[in-house]
Amino acid sequence: SLFTENVLAHPCIVLRRQCQVNYHARNYHLTPFTIVNIMYSINKTQGPRALWKGMGSTFIVQGITLGTEGIISEFTPLPRELSHKWNLKQIGGHLLLKGLTHVIAMPFYSASLIETVQSEIIRDNPGILDCVKEGIGRVVGMGVPHSKRLLPLMVLTFPTALHGVLHYVISSIVQKLVLFVLKRDNSHNLPTESSTSVQSMLDAYFPELIASFAASLCADVMLYPLETVLHRLHIQGTRTIIDNTDLGYEVLPINTQYEGMRDCINTIKREEGMLGFYKGFGAVIVQYTLHVAVLQLTKIIYSTLLQNVS
Repeated sequence: SLFTENVLAHPCIVLRRQCQVNYHARNYHLTPFTIVNIMYSINKTQGPRALWKGMGSTFIVQGITLGTEGIISEFTPLPRELSHKWNLKQIGGHLLLKGLTHVIAMPFYSASLIETVQSEIIRDNPGILDCVKEGIGRVVGMGVPHSKRLLPLMVLTFPTALHGVLHYVISSIVQKLVLFVLKRDNSHNLPTESSTSVQSMLDAYFPELIASFAASLCADVMLYPLETVLHRLHIQGTRTIIDNTDLGYEVLPINTQYEGMRDCINTIKREEGMLGFYKGFGAVIVQYTLHVAVLQLTKIIYSTLLQNVS
């Protein structure tokens, strides 16, 4: 599951983000067929490395997020986990912790986003810690030169925290609901002494994976328009050059002039239509199709191995 999410599906994340920030694009890539075609074109012209760019920085951002969350929860009364006897105060503190974590990781997320969308044609070989260096530079106002259109971090704080908290809330609710339904269905088939250990182990572990898959899918689909707005705000003014997602070759500059979240929403709606918020959505379909395939393959292999052992 972790391998699929962070490695195998990374080309889908690269294409998805490039489509989201490409306001020039005429092809919105709403279906998986056009996304697969453009992946092939980019791979053919730039090599496979172009589809896995920025993967190291995404791991760094995840590490910073987890580390920040742990440190804040240690030195503040904000709970990292909710107990079974939760109340509104605990929920508020827990969501505040999530929001603060995303805000602190925000400059590093911006640097990682640039690495994943920057065209391989004009990109220098980045170091493994360039994401950290550029994130710190964004905070202190030093490092890579940016244009005057660069939005201050304060403008990015609300949309970043909103997206992070909503994604967590939606995925948590869906995960618990799916897990409840699956365990209720499995309770009708309680293992007996004659049942194999294979089936009981499958029943124990795979509902967790399925619930996690469903939670991520629902959150990504429901928040896709907000994610498009967020990525455009983060990328503005960074002098980033992306691949032409209409052709699969050539490059395009990002020269947007959004004043903030509301202006970005209104501009996309006016100039690109409502479907403009869903540019690159075909990559999400490809990404979660890969998840389903890997889940099924894993289950088959797992069952076969356990049956052979037993």
